[in-house]
Amino acid sequence: MIIPHRQIDPEALQNLLEEYATRDGTDYGEREVSLEDKVASLRRQLENKTVVIWFEPGEESVNLILSEDIPADGEV
Repeated sequence: MIIPHRQIDPEALQNLLEEYATRDGTDYGEREVSLEDKVASLRRQLENKTVVIWFEPGEESVNLILSEDIPADGEV
């Protein structure tokens, strides 16, 4: 289920973006990118809807996924 980022408390959204940006496996290439820049990039992607916040009820988990990865039935 998609959670609109504008409906999330600003502090909770900041925490979610920081947690996602620091996860293992979130590689930003050969150059070092600051946490602030990573979070800003994620915010831009949320604003232009290339990325959405996805809640998986069965696993009770929240993730960021590419909009193009959401199937027509809304289930990932």
